[in-house]
Amino acid sequence: MKRSLFLLALGGASCTRLFYKASATIGREKRDILTSRVKDARKDQEEAKEQFQTTLEAFQAVTGFQGGKLEDVYSKLSKEFDRCEDRAKDVSDRIESIEKVAKDMFREWSKEIDEIGDRSLRTQSRTLLRDTQTRYDALAGKLKESERRMTPVLRAFRDQVLFLKHNLNARAIQSLKDTSVKIDADVTALIRDMDASIREADAFVATLAKQES
Repeated sequence: MKRSLFLLALGGASCTRLFYKASATIGREKRDILTSRVKDARKDQEEAKEQFQTTLEAFQAVTGFQGGKLEDVYSKLSKEFDRCEDRAKDVSDRIESIEKVAKDMFREWSKEIDEIGDRSLRTQSRTLLRDTQTRYDALAGKLKESERRMTPVLRAFRDQVLFLKHNLNARAIQSLKDTSVKIDADVTALIRDMDASIREADAFVATLAKQES
């Protein structure tokens, strides 16, 4: 059942509707799906953060290269870069899935508010909706910022891997030495933004949980 829901979630608009419908049959509403995806995004960012740091350390280790086969050095860095790209894609895909379900949830919420006849309850629901949207917007901003930060780091890693591939000599090592400080600063900034995004994810999940208690 879980695999079927996952496959539906990967489809287009019609598949998305079927996914929501199927999820509802097992008691999972859009709020539950959003909570789950935010938690998954937190995990994805933790794993991406670790991989970016590992890849950086691999690049830094090369700057102290004293001898051996540069082909082996290139192979190691290339593999670390590939892992970094995979982790970054996981984060981007997760952010996209969060944006989709959040948009659908808030649209549904707003529509259902109009169906509430009691004015006081309608006002309370609108206030809750507005507060939740504000908290979500803060999370979305942090997620997108951390995603944006990945781009220059990946580009720098890719440039160095390709240059090393084409120049398996001392010049390639010197290129890494020349750019290592800049890459280090970019990774530090990326990790800082990911940490902020993770904290915001925790706060948003806590907000949704509080509403249900």
